[in-house]
Amino acid sequence: MSDFKSRLLDRLPAWQWLKHYNTVTLKSDLLASLIVIAMLVPQGMAYAMLAGLPPVMGLYASVLPMIIYAFFGSSPTLSIGPVAIISMMTFATLNPLFEVGSPVYIQAACLLALMVGVISLLLGMLRFGFLIQLISHPVIKSFIIASALLIALGQLKFLFNVPLQTNNIPEFVLSVFEYIGLMHWESLIFGIASILFLVFMPKFFNLEAVKQRLGASGFIIKSLPLVLVVVSIALVYFFNLQQVGIKTVGEIPSGFPALSMPFWNLELVLQLLPGAAMIAMISFVESLSIAQATALQQRSQLNSNQELIALGAANIGAGLSSAFPVTGSLSRTVVNADAGAKTSMAGVLSSLFIVLVSLYFTGFFRDLPLTVLAATIIVSIWKLVELKPFIDTWRYSKADGLAMWITFFGVLFIDISTGLIIGIVSTFILLLWRISRPHIAEIGLVEGTQHFRNIQRHQVITSAKVLSIRIDEDLTFLNSNTLKGFLINAVSQKPELEHVVINGSSISAIDLSALEMLEDLDNELRKLNIQLHFSEVKGPVMDKLQRSKLLNHLSGKIFLTHYQAIRELSPDIT
Repeated sequence: MSDFKSRLLDRLPAWQWLKHYNTVTLKSDLLASLIVIAMLVPQGMAYAMLAGLPPVMGLYASVLPMIIYAFFGSSPTLSIGPVAIISMMTFATLNPLFEVGSPVYIQAACLLALMVGVISLLLGMLRFGFLIQLISHPVIKSFIIASALLIALGQLKFLFNVPLQTNNIPEFVLSVFEYIGLMHWESLIFGIASILFLVFMPKFFNLEAVKQRLGASGFIIKSLPLVLVVVSIALVYFFNLQQVGIKTVGEIPSGFPALSMPFWNLELVLQLLPGAAMIAMISFVESLSIAQATALQQRSQLNSNQELIALGAANIGAGLSSAFPVTGSLSRTVVNADAGAKTSMAGVLSSLFIVLVSLYFTGFFRDLPLTVLAATIIVSIWKLVELKPFIDTWRYSKADGLAMWITFFGVLFIDISTGLIIGIVSTFILLLWRISRPHIAEIGLVEGTQHFRNIQRHQVITSAKVLSIRIDEDLTFLNSNTLKGFLINAVSQKPELEHVVINGSSISAIDLSALEMLEDLDNELRKLNIQLHFSEVKGPVMDKLQRSKLLNHLSGKIFLTHYQAIRELSPDIT
């Protein structure tokens, strides 16, 4: 093999596991794929329905994207495909623009997936994987909880068999009052029975006595959604429940559509661009978070930029294969890892099984009740709806807690995309507010040591002639006046003051506005016969000081340590 081919293959993540692949690994991956497929078929169809698309598109979204990810992704266990939140965001993006389920709606969904893929691919190639750090975890958590609540409420229209509006809470409440009298009780009973089955049967199989009798109860629990699908289809078929008003999936075309470019024009691209950008961002955040969790457990390497490239390629594959945006699934990834998947071949095998289902068994799902798919979504998503993270975050940080509540109410009372944007913006506003009000402390010497601590928290020694302060933040235009105001107040309370020493141990950067403020401060202190000094200045900050005018006219000195400064300026306390 030439050096060029060798280097090219080494850059392909799939080559790292393909060159060591063997029959033992294949057996593990095959078993994991069989378990995942039991979840993927009903989930894929349900999430397509959640996106306002034909259920068969959930199967399309589970084939080519997963195969593509297997060759470009760096996670051996991440299961790529349709997920609830991305499906809901797809619906939220397309619903205001097109009639749900119409040909133009379906084409727009494919184009949306293609655009998500291109955005993700470009960000990965440009090594912008660090962008995940710009969205705070409290905002992401709040967004997921609020979205999960909307998703669960959105499925009530299939349980009640009435056209409820669920873009936000106000629309939902109004539509409930409008259609509550038309509720279809047979569908509701069927849906509630399905929910009870999915909630209580896992608890039954988790009983110790049942575990000892059956042994492989874990596999049975993971297969329960598929069991529910089979049983519900049988009930509809043998008892002809469609005649009592139970709506079903209906005819599903077998096979796969040919790879094709979805219809597009510049106007349509511009209409979908904001939604595509939001979906790309959330799909990357969700996918990488899931991959990181499993990578830590399996001690496998993970590259955020490579994940962006793989996710982008997977979504491009989805757009070209008549599917909608996809990302990593938490539930299927955890099952995949727990089932013993060793490599990404498990995902490829799952895709091949989906191909078999699509080619030969689509007719079997014709009598699948929509209320059962809705129950599957509600049970899988409702576990995400919890209040505890809001309480815990508020107790820890009022700013993060406020951002969480703003995001939560924005998603629920406006819409998903707008709520997320509001949450992100509020995070940055609160971040700027925090930076503009940094923690500034007057510090003193801890007796018998060379350490300095906050005079309000510790018993320390201070001098009337020396004011020592520490600012626990980088110095920028946002907080330079705050520091100056603190110094002015502190100096006014010390009539015997001769020296001000700024401890720079917590300052990693300084901008021009802050430098100019320090120059002005030095001049004003000089008029009061007070010298300005610095101690423990970090290298990058010192480089900036040396390129400024401040050091040429500084009234005081720069000390290596704060203890040296105090020993020279106030030897009586050292």
